[in-house]
Amino acid sequence: MSATPLQDQLIAAVRQNDAATITRLLSEGADANAPDGRGFTPLVLAAYDAHLDATRALLAGGANPNQPVGGGNTVLMGVAFKGHTGMAQLLLDHGAELNARNGEGSTALMFAVLFGRHEFLDLLLAAGADATLRDNKGQSARDLARQKGNDHALAVLPE
Repeated sequence: MSATPLQDQLIAAVRQNDAATITRLLSEGADANAPDGRGFTPLVLAAYDAHLDATRALLAGGANPNQPVGGGNTVLMGVAFKGHTGMAQLLLDHGAELNARNGEGSTALMFAVLFGRHEFLDLLLAAGADATLRDNKGQSARDLARQKGNDHALAVLPE
């Protein structure tokens, strides 16, 4: 399926962090949740690149913070990979599911552990992330911390 000119303009505005144009395009019928040709939603693109203004505009315009993309990853998982703590808080404030799981059963907390994103890990734990969840291989965030030698995670994750 090819994108419409309106959707193409929305993606361009997201890449430029242009909140005013995003808001206008959404009011004209652009879809805040339609994936681009690579399968990424406008919200994923904005959040992954830490475009706070674009992310706020998309969320205000109806973007779904829990819409899974490739492999079932959510935008919160993507920002865990990047370590964008402020973006994570914004997403959580707008209903991002703290314990959402991708196709492998992994959570944003597990991503934070795997990629050594200590502030992100602390934020998710403070927000109530469930550290007891296990991925499809039966591994918890603590198990992953042991494998990666992530001492910070081992110190803050419950036994």
